[in-house]
Amino acid sequence: MEEFDVIVIGSGSAGYVSAIRLGDLGKKVLVIENRVLGGTCLNRGCIPTKAILKAADVYREAHESKIFGITVNDVSYDPNGIKSWKETVVKKLVSGVEFLLKARKVEIKYGRGYLIDGNTVEVETSQGKEIYKGKDIVIATGSEPAMIPAFKIDHINVLTSDDALELTEYPKNMIIVGAGAIGMEFATFFNSFGTKVTVIEMMETVVPTLKDRKLTTLIQRIYQKRGIEFKLGQKIESIDVKDDRVNLTLGNGEVLETEKVLVSIGRKLNSENIGLEKVGIQTDRGKIVVNEFLRTNIEHHYAIGDVVGGLLLAHKAMKEGEVVAEIIAGHETKMDYRVVPWAIFTTPEIASVGLTEEEAKNQGIDVITGEFPFTANGKAVSMNATDGTVKVVARSDTKEILGAQIIGPEASVMISELALAIKNRLTLKDVGDTIHTHPTLPEAVMEAVKVPLGEAVHIVVRR
Repeated sequence: MEEFDVIVIGSGSAGYVSAIRLGDLGKKVLVIENRVLGGTCLNRGCIPTKAILKAADVYREAHESKIFGITVNDVSYDPNGIKSWKETVVKKLVSGVEFLLKARKVEIKYGRGYLIDGNTVEVETSQGKEIYKGKDIVIATGSEPAMIPAFKIDHINVLTSDDALELTEYPKNMIIVGAGAIGMEFATFFNSFGTKVTVIEMMETVVPTLKDRKLTTLIQRIYQKRGIEFKLGQKIESIDVKDDRVNLTLGNGEVLETEKVLVSIGRKLNSENIGLEKVGIQTDRGKIVVNEFLRTNIEHHYAIGDVVGGLLLAHKAMKEGEVVAEIIAGHETKMDYRVVPWAIFTTPEIASVGLTEEEAKNQGIDVITGEFPFTANGKAVSMNATDGTVKVVARSDTKEILGAQIIGPEASVMISELALAIKNRLTLKDVGDTIHTHPTLPEAVMEAVKVPLGEAVHIVVRR
């Protein structure tokens, strides 16, 4: 029986990053992967969706090119070609992960991993069962699309996000269930290629995780202008498929007919059937319970990534992978969840970090806010991409930045400046006094932080 310093179960964003860092720190590491290296993010989530969304951007920009004095005739799209591009991107990055692991002498074993006892893991491979021992065990089994039996997901007419990525023909109309990150990104994608998209959300707002009603209303208005229809505050009573058409009945009795339904109502954590109960690892509603050091209630057993709950984000999982490696190596560190930015890669993009104005007020914090629209940003105007705004939230007394939200071009990139500001407890003045390159989109951040200080130049603030 081969023994390792650390066994990592799962090679997604959390798992492969932890294995790489453990290898750097001199540990003998085994990674167990049930499917393909890279997990959901690399194979069925972040990366493939960004690849197809880029294709959608190119197609849409070709159609809108006349405004720039460019005429493009006979623009068409090929779903098979888009799928091929997506697969090329994924294959390249999966190979990159494999290279990085092997460069650290990390051993990779393909199969399903089960915890047998305190430090023993069984791997069920195509050749049979194999047993390995590890001084420390890291569980990074991730998550998968939530499957609700009542929705009758058949992977043909009623789809998961995994299924949507594999389509080789785009429907004329589609209903997307869920107005969160996954639903909104696919709504953007299919809308770009002419699909009539209707988004149904049981909450009263789009992007329910964004606790700022003014901003979610702005988001809804922007996407309605692009032709996406929303039905908010609606529950689904039933989904029925007949003759390749789907009838969807809402809680108010309305019946909608469509070609395809994409169910994007969240994800299920992969904590079942991996032997947690044999070892006695504590769970809470499917998530593995860990402390700030990512330790479970059982000594030498750690858990990271989606399976521990919280924000199901690849970059949060990657950071947990780095931190758990440092902890296992004996370094003093812990997770800091105060600053975890997130982004939705729609057009325009949506991003947030820290507290919204509403969240801060609910915590009893007296705050001031600053907002700057992209209509007043020179670079955005030159790009014909003026939908959206930058909003910052700060303490009224110290002017320390507590949060920021961005709707607009490159929001996913711009939010990192504000994440850095929050992490380092910078003030509005600190960011506002920093010279930003002109003309650039991040100038909107500089102007937004100056608004509550009365120092913004390129906007008239009525007081």
